Amino acid sequence: MSTLLDRFIRYARIDTKADERAATYPSSPGQLVLGAMLRDELLAMGLKDAVQDEHGLVFATVPGNVPGAPTIAFNAHVDTNPENSGKDVDPQVIRNYPGGDIVLPKDPTKVIRVRDNPDLNAVVGKTVITTDGTTLLGADDKAGLAVIMEAVRTLMADPSIPHGPVRVVFTCDEEIGHGVKHLEPAQVGAVVAYTLDGMASGEIEDETFSADAAVVTVSGVNIHPSIAKGRMINAVRLAGMFLDRLPKRTMSPETTDGRDGFLHPLGIEGGVAEVKINFILRSFDTDELPKQAELLREIGRQVEREHPGAKVTVETRKQYRNMRDGIAKEPRAIKYAEIATKRAGLEPKFKIIRGGTDGAQLTEKGLPTPNISTGEHNPHSPLEWTCLEEMEAAVRVVVELCQVWAGK
Repeated sequence: MSTLLDRFIRYARIDTKADERAATYPSSPGQLVLGAMLRDELLAMGLKDAVQDEHGLVFATVPGNVPGAPTIAFNAHVDTNPENSGKDVDPQVIRNYPGGDIVLPKDPTKVIRVRDNPDLNAVVGKTVITTDGTTLLGADDKAGLAVIMEAVRTLMADPSIPHGPVRVVFTCDEEIGHGVKHLEPAQVGAVVAYTLDGMASGEIEDETFSADAAVVTVSGVNIHPSIAKGRMINAVRLAGMFLDRLPKRTMSPETTDGRDGFLHPLGIEGGVAEVKINFILRSFDTDELPKQAELLREIGRQVEREHPGAKVTVETRKQYRNMRDGIAKEPRAIKYAEIATKRAGLEPKFKIIRGGTDGAQLTEKGLPTPNISTGEHNPHSPLEWTCLEEMEAAVRVVVELCQVWAGK
């Protein structure tokens, strides 16, 4: 496991934070740096076709040794979430974790508490990796990168392991919804793919939210405050009114779980003349997304009625769709993942994803792509942590999957 740990820490230290405001693809230069590192490591392992294309995507092939076996693929993304810093990540390695709360060293106000992280009880005595409290860790999805790379090393080092051709695909800007913007199934060339971008250990996921983004624009009237009486319409105040009228006990991430959807304001900017509020809309039922957008529009109409002269508009755009139906077209995708997980010594746990993956969009494009675990915990947070043994288990699952698909 030492090479797996070294890989993960090496990847985690590279700042690959995605940038929603960038006009480039990928949206941050660190993604190209990490992609080039991965390409070079793949070449060094003997994958002669390893390449980083003009968009920063990395492709490579492990040649098969079972004639006629289908080609399968594994995917992870190089970027990290834009909502927390990914610069100067300093992973803390806790060997033989003794149990109990974990105080993060550079910000003792940040504590990974067992009461909020019951999964910690399952990793007592194992190797836990955390942040120092000032950044996220980036296990989402650098744990996936490390798992795939270690699985490739295993296959290349041991030709006795039977497998068909195995494609490796590393994408950029998954965290901002652009992971497969420049990727088509034909470039992958596989009958099925698996994203390595999941929680805990032994989990298999074939369903995601369907997702739209929405921008609410509140337009007012600005004028010098000294002569504003009866003339100014303050968009900042109206935006606050708009937000206050959102459902308070339902339809938010903090009040929902399981199969409940939500609408989530995640950013606001502007001034007296105009304010923009960015939302994400999420539901496992795609037909619910227009209803969520209509709720935003109705709140906007209420604000307009009460403040003549104000204008509230709501614009939506499609992000991704629930991958359930697409994966169902290739039933072996989940069945073989279940077999491989059991062969790896784990109990399969079938889960749904309250989020999305590159696999959702690849599935929509015609390549069935479920998700499997890599040991992520508390993603997108300075309280993020992972477990080395859970990553190692994921390596075993990947190697077993290759053999199952080869008919062995």
